[in-house]
Amino acid sequence: MQTDKKIIITEVALRDGSHAIRHQYTVDQVAAVAGALDQAGVPYIEVSHGDGLGGSSLQYGLSKTNEMELIEAAVSAVDQAKIAVLLIPGIGTVRDLNEAAALGAKMARVATHVTEADVAPQHIARAKELGMETVGFLMMSHMASPEKLTEQAKLMEGYGADTVYIVDSAGALLPHETAERIRRLKNELSVNIGFHAHNNLSLAMANTLAAIQEGADRIDGSIRCLGAGAGNTQTEVLVAVLDRMGIQTGVDLYKMMDIAEDLVAPILEKPQEITKGSLVLGYAGVYSSFLLHAQRAAQQFGVDSRDILIELGKQKVVGGQEDMIFDVAADLAKQSANLVTK
Repeated sequence: MQTDKKIIITEVALRDGSHAIRHQYTVDQVAAVAGALDQAGVPYIEVSHGDGLGGSSLQYGLSKTNEMELIEAAVSAVDQAKIAVLLIPGIGTVRDLNEAAALGAKMARVATHVTEADVAPQHIARAKELGMETVGFLMMSHMASPEKLTEQAKLMEGYGADTVYIVDSAGALLPHETAERIRRLKNELSVNIGFHAHNNLSLAMANTLAAIQEGADRIDGSIRCLGAGAGNTQTEVLVAVLDRMGIQTGVDLYKMMDIAEDLVAPILEKPQEITKGSLVLGYAGVYSSFLLHAQRAAQQFGVDSRDILIELGKQKVVGGQEDMIFDVAADLAKQSANLVTK
């Protein structure tokens, strides 16, 4: 039993889960869920558009409610928990960060592609100036070697990040790959190390436990598995597993079960499960938020969404290139039409 070990959980359903419900969160939903999570002892709750601050757009998906209203509602609903926001440079701006901080957000998670940490210094620096806890969030971490990932993590550390996360945005990592990456960061960085999983290959929990075993102390979860693709590591399940392992989280398991069942389940448009679409995300190594975009493009152009996602994987398309989804779908439809005419 590891009774001396503690894991700090960040609940991401009110941000990552926004993808799964087409960014349709309401103020009442966010306030109710955030308040209940706070009562359950969850220390950090992330709130923003699925693609972070400033994400509401035709390209990424329009929000039902302005995200600043959602952040304000979450801040007002909690007593102990800190509200976190995600910012992807190029989508969100320093102005967005200033506004979120003024509303009471206490943590800024600055997210970049795994090889592009060098776009983050001004945003991390501004978050520090605002008194926010700062996190470097290295997305699509399966696309970089452990050596390259460590190099980029060191940049995030050098910019002032308090924590650096390995982010398995596609749910493509295997447990031994996760373990190797976390081990290198733990050995070579002095800041906290975090891990964010997706469940597209049904490996979110296995990867999360591998990360914890190698020394990760910050872990993301989404209650009821409410996240992009097949969701993230399911928070209430993670709390139960860690309790069985003797690892402390400070989170009330029964309350988390009740929140999942009574508050979050009714928000879901359909149960989170590994469908053929989300499975292909992990198999092809494609950004989890691409799923709904690919399904819409497939319907519009009369092609198979799996073919779109496989081709996006071959082209190594990353977050921020959502416009490529429709280009690929159009090309596939054209190729299919050419075959028919021949």
